[in-house]
Amino acid sequence: MSMYNSMKTTFRSEYKERSDVYKARITKWNSEAPIFRVEKPTNIARARELGYKAKQGVIIVRVQVRKGTAKRHAPAGGRKPSKAGRFYSYAKSSQAVAEERAARKFINCEVLNSYFVGDSGSKKFYEVILIDRESPVIQSTPEYMQVLSQKNRVFRGLTYAGRSHRGITRKGFGTETLRPSVRQNRRG
Repeated sequence: MSMYNSMKTTFRSEYKERSDVYKARITKWNSEAPIFRVEKPTNIARARELGYKAKQGVIIVRVQVRKGTAKRHAPAGGRKPSKAGRFYSYAKSSQAVAEERAARKFINCEVLNSYFVGDSGSKKFYEVILIDRESPVIQSTPEYMQVLSQKNRVFRGLTYAGRSHRGITRKGFGTETLRPSVRQNRRG
């Protein structure tokens, strides 16, 4: 087994078994700020898969997002029982919300990607990979040039979490209305 595969399996087994290392890590993260810059990725194998490189201008940020669904206020007056639901899931995934929060905090950076690192009873934790637009090292790196050309890409659904929200990652019958290119072809 390669080194990165063994790292992935170790990380996955820590999460599934809720090992002592994992519990200590989550306890520490709960006491930190909701958006916290870290020196190096927790899951280095996953970060490298998503484009992380240990160079100047590449930043890792850990973001906390609350778990659960949104709860509406109880309806005042009468309403049909079928319309009186109170718990609704958000339209965006918690990963997309985490990416947007990181982009709002670090306005000089562009979001490259993100990945799940853990959860507690009430929070989920994601690590977001950010690229500094002004860094000369990044501007001379060809792999990051496309990311730099897409301004505010996280808010337009161009990261993987945003693409899944837009429906681009799903294919097949029944998804015609999700993809704009298919919608335009049917009209003309």
